[in-house]
Amino acid sequence: MKTLQCIIADDEPIARQILETYIEALPHLEICASCKNAFEVLEVLQVKTVDILFLDINMPKLSGLSLLKTMQQKPEVIITTAYPEYAIEGFELSVTDYLLKPFSLERFLQAVNKVQKNVKEETKIISTDREEATTSVFVKSDKKIIKINFDEISHIEAYGNYIKIFTDKMILTPQTLSDFLSKLPDSFIRIHKSFVINFNQLKLIDGNQIILQNDIKLPVGKSYKKELLDMI
Repeated sequence: MKTLQCIIADDEPIARQILETYIEALPHLEICASCKNAFEVLEVLQVKTVDILFLDINMPKLSGLSLLKTMQQKPEVIITTAYPEYAIEGFELSVTDYLLKPFSLERFLQAVNKVQKNVKEETKIISTDREEATTSVFVKSDKKIIKINFDEISHIEAYGNYIKIFTDKMILTPQTLSDFLSKLPDSFIRIHKSFVINFNQLKLIDGNQIILQNDIKLPVGKSYKKELLDMI
């Protein structure tokens, strides 16, 4: 069973302690951060891959719901609050569950089980249909699993702990450029520390710049140019 990385976000020390106790009681959960406000959460998400965010609503400066509205990519979110009136808005923001304080370990476990079910379903979708995997790839983007055909991709751009995949639209997904490149066929080549292109989409090379069929211009890093020229 996969160990799920968790963030706690609550301005009340006692509330954080209760969640820490519950999480530590479950061997498949691990605390990667315990935060007092929304800004600390954002700092953690920039450097760590997180599976579950246990999020209080009533926090200083930036509320839990306001935090969710600012996030392009969200982990599984379990609201932990004393305010039932925000439940509808919470579910409209695609939270996994809504726990009203004080909640029992049993109720906490029910919420975690929902997360595990979602993770299993995502894994099942990604791991099925191996034949299709030779021409396409599945990626997670904003709580959705999206199938992308390789021949539809023009290029991929590194974006912090995420990558931007460009087809006829842009898809943002949480993984590194190197990891994603390892899933792609040989027609994809890295031309820069921040860019991978579909060689079949290459239109021309102009010095240290390439132009794709969609007229997108991208830089070519000096250390990558020889490999690019070798493919011609």
